[in-house]
Amino acid sequence: MASVTIGEVHKSFGPTHIIKGVSVDIKDGEFCVLVGPSGCGKSTLLRMIAGLEEISGGTISIGNKVVNDMPPKERDIAMVFQNYALYPHMTVRNNMAFSLMLAKQDQKTIDASLAKAADILGLNALMDRFPRQLSGGQRQRVAMGRAIVRDSQVFLFDEPLSNLDAQLRVAMRTEIKALHQRLKTTSIYVTHDQIEAMTMADKIVVMRDGLVEQTGSPLELYDRPANQFVAGFIGSPSMNFLPGTVKGAQVVLSDGTQLPMPTQAHASEGQQVVYGIRPEHLEIASAHDGVATTVSLVEPTGAETQVFTQISGIHVNSVFRERHEFAPGETIYLRPDTARAHLFDATTGKRLVAS
Repeated sequence: MASVTIGEVHKSFGPTHIIKGVSVDIKDGEFCVLVGPSGCGKSTLLRMIAGLEEISGGTISIGNKVVNDMPPKERDIAMVFQNYALYPHMTVRNNMAFSLMLAKQDQKTIDASLAKAADILGLNALMDRFPRQLSGGQRQRVAMGRAIVRDSQVFLFDEPLSNLDAQLRVAMRTEIKALHQRLKTTSIYVTHDQIEAMTMADKIVVMRDGLVEQTGSPLELYDRPANQFVAGFIGSPSMNFLPGTVKGAQVVLSDGTQLPMPTQAHASEGQQVVYGIRPEHLEIASAHDGVATTVSLVEPTGAETQVFTQISGIHVNSVFRERHEFAPGETIYLRPDTARAHLFDATTGKRLVAS
């Protein structure tokens, strides 16, 4: 195992600047997730770590060794791709053993490595099948098995679950996390799905337009987002945003609706801000201590009830553990949890924090 250090890395394709000075330190044994919208540069960054893309500037180190000019096969990494990348004419056994055979390992070593990986991933009954005889989840387990047998310093995952259906994604997410906890191999995982990022990562790196917006643990990003982009990207359902103006201890919206100032925020009188509140941090209140909202839609999911309302003409989502039978057009009163609400500067998007 080894740490991975990404130092001021740039990548350009012709005149197009894709990665714009990214720096990330990934500790030995850490599970780091690169997350962001399509086109943010996360997969390009992963491919540069793997050696599949050249680096335009900066350095990438695995362990204490700079690998900028090192070919992929010498970097001691194993990569799991989105499309599995299995050889269709080879059995599961031969797919998993292929890299070991290329490295001219003896048969005893190959058999021991295959047995270990097959046992970990539950592949013993599938070893003589071909990829076409496997389900999507089984193929992805084979792809992970191929990575395990190499016993590499770093595992790289490029959106490995995006081709699976929703239920299988959840199951495979659990398998990958359990695999990491068992092997403790440094892992870098790319996804655009923030639920995957939140549930799997030790460290999340949120990217946008080739830049790192924030790095931290899942709960750090959830509780203390650096800016409005991170706040809106992390958390499901997404945070509600309500633009307004600071007046005293209130944030006043365009129609005069007043929201109580978040307890951990600070802003100047008259400052233009965006009030951020997560759906799960809104509570049902009474007319004297809540904000009047108009119900537009109710979605019961069993464990929770999502209620869609409007405040000052802006759509607001609320999530309640209790079951409610509100009707569209009904007026209800909501109260934000001020200890968990946020303020963002309307111009820069930065979160405004009390000093």
